[in-house]
Amino acid sequence: MKPSNQGGYPVNGRVILHIDMNAFYCSVHEAVEPEKYKGKPVAVAGSVELRKGIIVTCSYKAREKGVRTGMLVGQAQKLCPELILIKPDFDLYRSFSRRFMKIAYEYSPLVEAMSIDECYIDITGSKTLGTPLEIAHTIQDRIREELHLPCSIGVAPNKPLAKMASDMKKPNGISVLRKRDVPKVLWPEPCSHLFGIGKKTAEKLKRLQIHTLGQLANADEKSLTDHFGIMGAVLKRSANGEDHSPVNPEHEQSKSIGHTTTPPSNYTEREAIHRVFLNLSDQVGRRLRRQGLMANTVQITIRDPDMKTITRAAKLSEPSENADIFYREACKLFDRHWKRGEPVRSLGVTVQNLTAKQETPVQLDLFDYEKRPLKEKLIQTMDALRDKYGDHVILTAGMLGDDPSTLIRNSKIRGTSLQMDHLKLRGLEEDE
Repeated sequence: MKPSNQGGYPVNGRVILHIDMNAFYCSVHEAVEPEKYKGKPVAVAGSVELRKGIIVTCSYKAREKGVRTGMLVGQAQKLCPELILIKPDFDLYRSFSRRFMKIAYEYSPLVEAMSIDECYIDITGSKTLGTPLEIAHTIQDRIREELHLPCSIGVAPNKPLAKMASDMKKPNGISVLRKRDVPKVLWPEPCSHLFGIGKKTAEKLKRLQIHTLGQLANADEKSLTDHFGIMGAVLKRSANGEDHSPVNPEHEQSKSIGHTTTPPSNYTEREAIHRVFLNLSDQVGRRLRRQGLMANTVQITIRDPDMKTITRAAKLSEPSENADIFYREACKLFDRHWKRGEPVRSLGVTVQNLTAKQETPVQLDLFDYEKRPLKEKLIQTMDALRDKYGDHVILTAGMLGDDPSTLIRNSKIRGTSLQMDHLKLRGLEEDE
């Protein structure tokens, strides 16, 4: 990123910021109730989507005691007896996420949310608002003063370098990582340090005697391609600090919508499994309709107690937004492809091949065309009631139960796959 006379902006190229909210869930609770949590070892635990008590995230004070994300609650409490445990409140986290994203959008329209607590901002066209470092400091100060939250920001010419830069100083750090810094800063690091390289890829690189990012950057490209396909060349470019992927604004159409859940015990009864599919299909349908989309394919995911996972999909006879249709297809797929009585650890429903409803032609059945508008009106009315009073106000008998799939209607509890909808569907308004 060769600086120009425009205060740190490159003559050719881009300037990307990566904002990473530090210990986001814990920091939000501290911001809301500082008298209870500020400066104390705190951990968020007890997600309904996890079978055992697991630490979802923890404060930096807790990390000083050895507590880590993914640790069993009991183990964490042995390391830190004074640890304060909090149940997750995803509704609250989404509220703060909207607010910090709203601040980000004031400095560029090119904001790409990667999760509920991190985003990229392309500020190449934001020269009138200050230098890159001035903008980074301003954003960080505003998030701290207006939301009482800490964040780290990376400044770089592309997304991977910005991501790694934001990890360099936590909490409340701002780091600049230029392409010319890569040999000195990144090359001595192990390959797993590079954003996008997982454990399996790192192990495979080690078997090729490639242990550091410097070795990867200077490796023979043909050899990498032979072992990793087209990703081999991508890995080499990334290790050299090269990446041209753009920052994509977060308002593009979803490619799929899905939800998964893990029951409190392995399920074997067909009736219980079908109930899970009913609840999952209900929420998937709700999310689909909120975005004004129609689905052409339904896919189920089944995981057994040994963590073996299978997926099966079916193409619908016509595009649909109807949860009842998704439910029936999910049950048929399960009954067809899973041996009766075999235990199930987790289940998922995903709809795919999505199209905008207003642009999707739907063939009207001769015997159904008069009823269809009435059905759609009924669904719209039910959605409006649930939007206003909560998803629990209208339920069918088949939805009732004690497994986590019945709890995804609770916006305080549900997380993971629902975490991004608050940005796509409601814009960046303040809470009502």
